[in-house]
Amino acid sequence: MGLLDKLRDALSGGTQNKPTGARDVPDQVPGEFDETLRAILREDRANGSRWTYKPNKTNSYAEVAQWPNGRRIELISVLVRRIHGYHSGRITYSTGDEEYQLVQLMTTMVSSLLRATLVIGDDEAAHLLEVFARHGTWGRPDLLSWPIGLFIAQIERQHKDKPPSSALRATLTALHTRLMQDPTVRSKEKRKLAERVSTLLIGKDAAALKPVILKDSDPFSALVNGSIAALPEDQRGAWYAILTHAMKANGAKPAEKFLDQARTLVDDVGVAAFKAQVTAWFDTVVQLKERTQTYTQQYNGREYTYTVSEFLGSESMDVLKGLAWMCSHFHDARTLDTLAALAERSFRKIPGKGPAAAATGNAAIYALYRSRGLDGIGHLSRLKLRIKQSSTVALIDRYLSEAAASKGISVHEIEDLACDDLGLKDGSRTWEFDGYKAMLVVTGPGKSDLAWFKPDGTPQKSLPTVVKTSHAARLKKMKDVVKRVDQGTMAQRDRLDRMFRSARTMSMPYFREHFVENGLLGVLAKGLIWNFQVDSMRTPAILVSGTWITVEESSFDPTDAATVSLWHPASASVAEVRAWRDLILAREIRQPLKQAYREVYLITDAELRTRTYSNRMAAHLLRQHQFNSLAKTRGWRYALQGAFDNGFTGQGASVALPDYGLTAHFWLPEVNADDAYNDTGIWTYVATDQVRFCPDGQDDPMDLADVPPVAFSEVMRDVDLFVGVASVGNDPEWRDSGGALPGYRDYWQSYSFGDLGEVAKTRKEILSTLIPRLKIARVASIQDKFLIVRGKLRTYKIHLGSTNILMEPNDQYLCIVADRSKTATQNVFLPFEGDNGLSVIISKAFLLADDDKITDPTITSQINRQ
Repeated sequence: MGLLDKLRDALSGGTQNKPTGARDVPDQVPGEFDETLRAILREDRANGSRWTYKPNKTNSYAEVAQWPNGRRIELISVLVRRIHGYHSGRITYSTGDEEYQLVQLMTTMVSSLLRATLVIGDDEAAHLLEVFARHGTWGRPDLLSWPIGLFIAQIERQHKDKPPSSALRATLTALHTRLMQDPTVRSKEKRKLAERVSTLLIGKDAAALKPVILKDSDPFSALVNGSIAALPEDQRGAWYAILTHAMKANGAKPAEKFLDQARTLVDDVGVAAFKAQVTAWFDTVVQLKERTQTYTQQYNGREYTYTVSEFLGSESMDVLKGLAWMCSHFHDARTLDTLAALAERSFRKIPGKGPAAAATGNAAIYALYRSRGLDGIGHLSRLKLRIKQSSTVALIDRYLSEAAASKGISVHEIEDLACDDLGLKDGSRTWEFDGYKAMLVVTGPGKSDLAWFKPDGTPQKSLPTVVKTSHAARLKKMKDVVKRVDQGTMAQRDRLDRMFRSARTMSMPYFREHFVENGLLGVLAKGLIWNFQVDSMRTPAILVSGTWITVEESSFDPTDAATVSLWHPASASVAEVRAWRDLILAREIRQPLKQAYREVYLITDAELRTRTYSNRMAAHLLRQHQFNSLAKTRGWRYALQGAFDNGFTGQGASVALPDYGLTAHFWLPEVNADDAYNDTGIWTYVATDQVRFCPDGQDDPMDLADVPPVAFSEVMRDVDLFVGVASVGNDPEWRDSGGALPGYRDYWQSYSFGDLGEVAKTRKEILSTLIPRLKIARVASIQDKFLIVRGKLRTYKIHLGSTNILMEPNDQYLCIVADRSKTATQNVFLPFEGDNGLSVIISKAFLLADDDKITDPTITSQINRQ
């Protein structure tokens, strides 16, 4: 059998002409090499390396580097066979064993030798590839366990300016065939190597034009392949080149060379054609759902069932990453909107796996950052509040900081500048279509109404047919604006809420231009109370019908000399807070977020005694995944803890308060119990512990008395929110089993019907004023911790904290699962947005007041059970 036949046999996994013997290769290195290798090992160990091997730092290796070309190639062959032979059939290893260390050194040397300049002849290339194919670093034949990329680099260097010989072409063709086998296994690595081999075989220009067929069995690959196949033949080559370039996407961000080449390739197909095709592909991915398959296996007589969810194949994600980078040159609204949607979809989690396509999402975020103007920055500002992966939020923060620094302004200011009003004026916008008008009115964060009017000005109940048929393109653009308005008001609401943690101030002219007069942000800003300070005089005021009014309801005209900041009840007196709440209720001002009714957390005597930590929120049991999701939404950093090595991070949750130079820490030890973890080993529950504050750069906590009151109150409010939402006390099913945690069996009862926290106290105050105005006033009243509702059949006690229900006379528990889509509060005035618990309490009260009309058997069966 000739050398080429041996190579083909080896690359195809054949067994012809293989050495015989148990290990298939010699156990010993030939004596001429053995002494040199051991000398290198002694020097390497003497250099102080304990866990890594650096042979090229030794004098003995320097001598090897001077060996003749053929002898070094022979050494590579010997090392590969010896490494394979050492691992074959071996079960146990000892890191202190000299032979083990020698083999580790050899593995490193294979790469070191292939990095150096070598002249590899045709026969030598075929021989080395045969050796690589028949052996593996762990004792099983595995071509890719060896540095094949370095081998190819040697061939590329030698044939930079000349084509390979026919013998070498045969060798490379056999290698290319092997790399393209079984594309689902290590596909990215194989594909990149195969592309390099293909370029050697047919030349760079021809390689760029050859057909590119995505091989992943997912909808995106099928869509791309079909889209290009449908093009005229003379247009496909340019798209093949684009896909080939996209596949080269590697690393955290693209090199400028990648972007420059991308610009040329895009110009070849035309910018408009590229945008239209790529955004259509992105749209498909945004709407794509992951595929879930269930598998069953038998093991030791038992049957095991598990599910695997897949979003996209690795090749598809590489292409998407490259295409997203290639969009860095664009700044039009359609492209940026699509990139933002792609980023958001990419970071949506798949159970048991994490983000669906993190690399794709990061590429989209980079493209938004690199886009011209501030629209991309505006999207990043919104995504920072939507994406929950800490590393990605940190990346967005870095991009925002870099963008702000390039303009010489703060991150706050660049986010203000990037807030697009989307054509709104005082929260509304009108479009005209052949005499018909569409009027959009913002009604709250994330909410708006779109009304149609006939040419004569009378209301039109539905979308006019002429608009649908004659103005489809404009109609779609209008719908895109409506969607962006709702997204924008939600994002700006959350950004304003984060401002409560800061000590931000701004000049009156700046505040007027970027907050009050912004058609989108102004809708929210006008519903909040602001401090206007001139020298030592502070005047809080709110804008009502175009006039600033104070808490005494007198008009106020702030001068341009004033500095403006967001009013916080923690910095006001109790009397002032009460007066603002009365004004808000009396004028029925619905604030976009909790401000006048915002919970205030002042330092208690117990916290003054503990001095450096608070135990106010300790001893609660939280569902870890729910807590993690909520914490990320509120801007906290947290890593899930698991029942595996290093599964306890020891860091708990933390949130930075940069304006105060502080970081707050919330300790959350895992609840270690049998079976209290999921399939991936993540603990189901965590317990709450201390809250501490540390100055930036320090590990020692500071005295709580020295923490600024607003910073303390906001952190404790977040922690109270985490407990209120993620506590198992909110889960009616948990009460029956104790969640398999005997030590916590009484926790559900004590939490569900225990003392009121600050959030519940605020609900009690609002309901005390609100209930007399409602039609259920005659049968509803506040008593201690409960809203009492006297129905026709029974009397009910709704807890103001947990929203759970007890029925008199025996305090029997009543389980009602709230339907968030149907609420009795839609026509009830509430002084702020965002407290779902308050809405649930009112909805339950309306339902139970007419308990004789309830038809749901899951509820009636409980009510009738005496």
